[in-house]
Amino acid sequence: MTEKAIRVLIVDDHAIVRKGIRALLATERDIQVIGEASDGTEAIAQAHALHPDVILMDLVMPKIDGIEATRQITAKQSGVRILVLTSFAADDKVFPAIKAGALGYLLKDTRPNDLVQAIHQVYQGQPSLEPSIARKVLSELAHPPQEPLTPDPLTERELDVLRLVAQGKSNKEIAEELVIAEMTVRAHVSNILGKLHLASRTQAALYALRKGIASLEESPTGEA
Repeated sequence: MTEKAIRVLIVDDHAIVRKGIRALLATERDIQVIGEASDGTEAIAQAHALHPDVILMDLVMPKIDGIEATRQITAKQSGVRILVLTSFAADDKVFPAIKAGALGYLLKDTRPNDLVQAIHQVYQGQPSLEPSIARKVLSELAHPPQEPLTPDPLTERELDVLRLVAQGKSNKEIAEELVIAEMTVRAHVSNILGKLHLASRTQAALYALRKGIASLEESPTGEA
């Protein structure tokens, strides 16, 4: 059991789904459902008001969808972990959700025990992906898209951030090293991924290594 209960916010536009998940999680002594939201707008407001540890995020919802809600929440609350729980496994949902900041991605037909395990994993900062989604991500890493880069090049600051991402540093560590706000680092990372047409920090790190922007010989301090 964890030292304190994991505080969970359930976001889904179907009340019966929210109630079902709430009933399931009520049987877990170390998980506490602290609220519900029926669309992305409510999710953003509830995340700000309640400060959950983990948000179970549906993707297709009215007003603001789950991807945009994830992007806005993770930009403002770096400590919140987003676990997508959806019926959709298409690339146009998977990669934008991960790019927006989701740490986990499950389908709604997942087994209850797997959902509980995923909540614990993302709470601990570990990715949790449905096997079929994990295969998509691995395939994307093995065969990155050949889209041309945007005409808008990376700024000097974005290159600094990219080098530190390639060193495996967290947003907090990057913020401390560059003496900027952690929220600013998240914005830079999002801009980098968008400009390079990449879906994750891992892809960004691999890109930096391939292009010589960073090297494996660099020490944690950034010195050769």
